[in-house]
Amino acid sequence: MAKLAASILSADFGHLADQVKLVEPYADAIHIDVMDAHFVPPLTVGPVVVGSLRPVTDRVLHCHLMVEHPERLLDDFAEAGADMVTIHLEAAPEPEPVIGKAKERGMRPGLAVNPGTPVEAVFPFLEEIGNVIVMSVEPGWAGQAFLPEALPKVEAVRREIDRRGLAVDVEVDGGINVDTGRRCVAAGATVLAAASAIFRAPDPAAAAAALAAVARGEG
Repeated sequence: MAKLAASILSADFGHLADQVKLVEPYADAIHIDVMDAHFVPPLTVGPVVVGSLRPVTDRVLHCHLMVEHPERLLDDFAEAGADMVTIHLEAAPEPEPVIGKAKERGMRPGLAVNPGTPVEAVFPFLEEIGNVIVMSVEPGWAGQAFLPEALPKVEAVRREIDRRGLAVDVEVDGGINVDTGRRCVAAGATVLAAASAIFRAPDPAAAAAALAAVARGEG
């Protein structure tokens, strides 16, 4: 069974707490896309948003850091209440110190790879992390179409994790909806991260429920 991570990238920030509460019954985690206008062009949110959400939800707060020098932000995100933090291998090609610092600050660390990066690049670090994010769009914007070439990468990292007997999640982020979510779960994904399919739907709660059913293999 996979899990659902509701990404606030497409949420209405004027009513963010209410939006989170709408999907909370169906989401296992709240996915927070942090972008710095350097590693990726957009500028999004920072620790203050994490701190504002921490009192209103008991769901895992997963900060996906699409930023340069992610190690500089770990203290602030830990203090804000983040449970998980995932950095991009492209931003930290020698990620061990960042992984170690995240653990020291009480956060579960993960690694993400862009569409152009072979997923095998994360294999040397699998014993040290809790999740791998396979990007199925180019990082930066919500609403992009799913890139099917992500599926063989999901299969490859799933095989390696299973071969080693590790408890590492494989998350797919980008263009996730009911159809693409099914394909990702079939390929071995254990977490589906969805933004537009949830928060741009007429009924975000119903959309989250449908995706959660797909994650559980029921939809």
